[in-house]
Amino acid sequence: MPAASLPTPLGPVCAREEDGAITALDWGEAPTPDDTPLLRRALRQLTLYFAGDLQRFDLPLRVSGTDFQRRVCDAIAAIPYGETREYGDLARALGVPAQAIGTGCGGNPIPIIIPCHRVLGASGLGGFSGKGGVETKVWLLRHEGAGGLLI
Repeated sequence: MPAASLPTPLGPVCAREEDGAITALDWGEAPTPDDTPLLRRALRQLTLYFAGDLQRFDLPLRVSGTDFQRRVCDAIAAIPYGETREYGDLARALGVPAQAIGTGCGGNPIPIIIPCHRVLGASGLGGFSGKGGVETKVWLLRHEGAGGLLI
């Protein structure tokens, strides 16, 4: 699976593509960097995002997993830049328990691009499965100017 990475304020991130879609974003360097038009586009958009010049990614994405995982990722992707939702909000919208949303957020294979950092607990930040955990979530929310009352 082709992969490429770039340095960010949160450390290096690595985007992966398969069959014309971004399928993963991980922290770390690409083991063998590839150069494809889609990966160049993804890295360019990530660079713009971290510079504060991009608020919405425009990339073909493919979330592997269950239909439920894809539904959760679609709901997360619909949260606008600089805004947040609570696990309970997404749970009501999808007709599932809030815990299931937490599991779906934790299984998001394309964090940042599918902005699971924008999903908060009813009385706190909630978790973040990416490298750095909650500290990374706080950085991303501050970067977007979101969640000001909590951070």
